[in-house]
Amino acid sequence: MIRRMRAQDKEAVLGLIRATGFFTSAEVGVAEELIDIYLGQPDQKDYDVVVVEGEGGGPAGYMTWGPTPLAEDAYDLYWMAVLPSEQGRGRGKELVRWLEAEVGRRDGRMIVIETSSQPKYHGTRQFYIDLGYKEVARIPDFYRAGDDRVIYAKSFR
Repeated sequence: MIRRMRAQDKEAVLGLIRATGFFTSAEVGVAEELIDIYLGQPDQKDYDVVVVEGEGGGPAGYMTWGPTPLAEDAYDLYWMAVLPSEQGRGRGKELVRWLEAEVGRRDGRMIVIETSSQPKYHGTRQFYIDLGYKEVARIPDFYRAGDDRVIYAKSFR
């Protein structure tokens, strides 16, 4: 089940982000900052955070997303993570398909996703490709020397 994140989910979500081993401490800090904005400013419209529940009812994965600033009917998938013990069970796919349905309900025209070119992100990049996202841009050495920003998009109109 996918639902909006609640305040009591925060520590579990931060724990699952750390558990993946994919995020630096600075990146975890940014993820926490976006969660805090979402939880602390319920009237803001920039970020939405959802969780997918595991069999025990707690968060097995999470996603931060929102409308792309200054772009008409476009949405960004900012952050997504799934507990290592839940990976391979379709949780990430469930989150992305949920987002696609939500963007469709809002008559959105595209979803944009950015990720790293580091070898450890190969599976992540393939995951998005398998879901029909196309690489639309690559900025060499964006995050650091040898680590490109890879941008994927999927259009719905």
